[in-house]
Amino acid sequence: MNTPTAGTTKKGVFSRNDYLAPLPIPTGETPCDVLNTIWRKNEVFLDIGNYSIGSAVMMAWSGVMLFLGLAYVFDDPDALILGACIMVLPIFWLIQGLFREVPLPIRFNRQRREVCVPRDNGEYWIVPWETVTAAATQHSSVNQAGKTTMGLLVIGFENPDPEATENNKHFSLGFNCGGGTTAMASWECMRSYMEVGPEAVPESRVGIAPYEETQIGSLLNDLRKGDILSVLWGIFCITVLGTYLAEKLQDWKLSHPPELPHPYIIEWSKPLPPEQWAKCSPELEAAIARREVELAGSVEAPV
Repeated sequence: MNTPTAGTTKKGVFSRNDYLAPLPIPTGETPCDVLNTIWRKNEVFLDIGNYSIGSAVMMAWSGVMLFLGLAYVFDDPDALILGACIMVLPIFWLIQGLFREVPLPIRFNRQRREVCVPRDNGEYWIVPWETVTAAATQHSSVNQAGKTTMGLLVIGFENPDPEATENNKHFSLGFNCGGGTTAMASWECMRSYMEVGPEAVPESRVGIAPYEETQIGSLLNDLRKGDILSVLWGIFCITVLGTYLAEKLQDWKLSHPPELPHPYIIEWSKPLPPEQWAKCSPELEAAIARREVELAGSVEAPV
């Protein structure tokens, strides 16, 4: 599959695509796990998951609160009926999602410079890191409410089996992180882990957080400090956006992120002696060097 060169940007009237890999060169953004996609990180591998029940809860909760507010403000019970008709499907899908198994993560092995991609049919693809594709896509639309912009980080993988059927040759994963610089910062979590090291990316934030980092713990801490604005914002998030319920359900589903159970993958995930670590290709080394010069020039130019 032909893909544009990393670093290429294609702009349309209402769209923008930034191609990030292959080859995975620096984007210039700081790694930022905006969607809590880092499920597990150590010296050997990084597990990246794309499961966020919390976002679904917040969307459903906000919709319910909107129609409850409309019914109260206008004293119109028809708003409740309209809300029920509109929200019944999102709530049904949310409940259905709560009882599904959490999908397996994609595992980036920096010592082997390979990526393990679990598939729904029980297969595991072992894909060379430098063949992974990535792009930040962004699309805008204009309507009566104004301009709306949506974006994704899309990461693609090629089946290494040359005899794979046509419908089993490619796999891509999309992350709803808004596109643009946010998508690049999310991609940098994976790229920097593989090219720089574990210390270059944030720690995993999935699972049960310390009490002081929870919604209620943070709220009480702000209250003790007398930070009224933060307290009001926290109450708004808990009551209107449903962040407390989202946090608890997310903790429930991801308190123990799923492992990759296949015996071969377990062996593949074990550490190697340093002398056996795979090396960066000369092509990627040269591409990274060129990109770093470009980034340094863009930083120095305005001075």
